[in-house]
Amino acid sequence: MQLSNYHSHCTFCDGRSNPEDFVRFAIAKGFRAYGFSSHSPLPFETNWNMSAIDMPEYLQEINRLRQKYADRLEIYTGLEIDYLDKTYNASIPYFRELPLDYRIGSIHFLPISTELKEANMVCIDGSFSDYAHSVERYFEGDIRKLVRHYFETTQQMIEAGGIDIIGHIDKIYMNGQKYALFDPEQDWYRKPFEDCLDLARQHQLMVEINTKNLLKKDELYPRKNYLTHIHQLGIPVMVNSDCHYPDLVNDGRTQAFQLLKEAGFTTTRELVNGHWEDLPID
Repeated sequence: MQLSNYHSHCTFCDGRSNPEDFVRFAIAKGFRAYGFSSHSPLPFETNWNMSAIDMPEYLQEINRLRQKYADRLEIYTGLEIDYLDKTYNASIPYFRELPLDYRIGSIHFLPISTELKEANMVCIDGSFSDYAHSVERYFEGDIRKLVRHYFETTQQMIEAGGIDIIGHIDKIYMNGQKYALFDPEQDWYRKPFEDCLDLARQHQLMVEINTKNLLKKDELYPRKNYLTHIHQLGIPVMVNSDCHYPDLVNDGRTQAFQLLKEAGFTTTRELVNGHWEDLPID
């Protein structure tokens, strides 16, 4: 089992500890590689995202740690970059020109206006009360309309490019499943999600197996029953904990690797000396 993690958050965004604490924990647990992926700057300020003014310090600090611990751990610099619309996503020059080792593309916000500010965003990753309010206000109380919009936006993100990894590809179900009408086995959910997976295959992207809520809520992103389908499509995967606390760096990894083996996977994709390689699970 590969001991690595490429999706993590530190105090440069909404993580709860400084970067070096995560590195020390990873080394103590025998990790081979560790990557930082702070929430990228947005056109507006949030409690989650890094401020653009802090980007130089972020890059400098991760590089300092890379040099300091070079004999014990491979350390990589990434970002989790929000797709908002065609004007703001990982493909724009600002993100392409940053000296990053990889880019995770994720969707946390869905704009309901062309003016990109926080008040005009539907947040799919926050509290259920806020989520439910948005479903009522912007989607006529129909969870299926929000799901459709989310997966359509995911397809737009993939088509836009600029990313290496798709983060928590179906996290829309975290809150969506609390609706009586929510049924991920119905075509209104399955078809657009499978279209996203097929598009990911066409663009040769990696899909992360996100374990953030696996032990706490028995939720995996993507859902467990899609792992076999992802394997059949030949999409490369990696296991990430999406941790915000150092002691959760390895959370859910053993369980996720077992699920991957049961789904037919024999490898995960990893950064080795700066290059992506498929390494055996066992």
